[in-house]
Amino acid sequence: MTETTEALREEVRRHYAGAAEAAATAEAGCCGPSCGGDAETASFGNVLYSAGERDEVSAAAALASLGCGNPIAVAELREGETVLDLGSGGGIDVILSARRVGPTGRAYGLDMTDEMLELARRNAAEAGVGNAIFLKGQIEAVPLPAGSVDVVISNCVVNLSTDKPAVLAEISRVLKPGGRVGISDVVAEDQLSPAGRAARGSYVGCIAGALSEGEYEAGLRAAGLVDVEIAFTHEVAEGMHAATVRARKPA
Repeated sequence: MTETTEALREEVRRHYAGAAEAAATAEAGCCGPSCGGDAETASFGNVLYSAGERDEVSAAAALASLGCGNPIAVAELREGETVLDLGSGGGIDVILSARRVGPTGRAYGLDMTDEMLELARRNAAEAGVGNAIFLKGQIEAVPLPAGSVDVVISNCVVNLSTDKPAVLAEISRVLKPGGRVGISDVVAEDQLSPAGRAARGSYVGCIAGALSEGEYEAGLRAAGLVDVEIAFTHEVAEGMHAATVRARKPA
């Protein structure tokens, strides 16, 4: 790992550790303008969940939702499934997933930040969810066996990785044959260069590290996934969009 890569990872860790501490004291906001758009165009965070979904979790879990979409609406979860949330943060998507897969299912949350893991475990306990399991680790090296997960979800986290091919390879590795991907992320238009993305926002703000639509699709296919669908939902900066990302591992 290069010094620059390690520095970026540590910057991300510090940023989200601070967000966890703020959420725990009910002071957190969403990514919002820091993700590249202004307050009117950057509809990030807990506002992207329905009132009913927000009622299913604690205020701290909702406040710690720093994503760019609602992967629960993308993943089409079913009773009894095993779900993995990459970069689970305050746990909102894990808690919602755990409820949807029911007592015969399981929802894993993976995060590298101790503060977020502590917050997520507390939020899950307050929600009375017993099938939510939070793991410490990096999304480039998932601490789960191959072929152990039905669905991988993530909410505006893949763009934060400094090694996205490794993340996509890990997604493919842990999925069962026929397993699927339901991700919300920030994605750039193909004509926007990496320098152009960096000019529109910071790395920790979900912008500078975003893949383009073509890069994302090629990366998923290179990892062995098929039926790739990327759909822009709303613009967060010029040429940058929140998007839904779907794919499937061949059966």
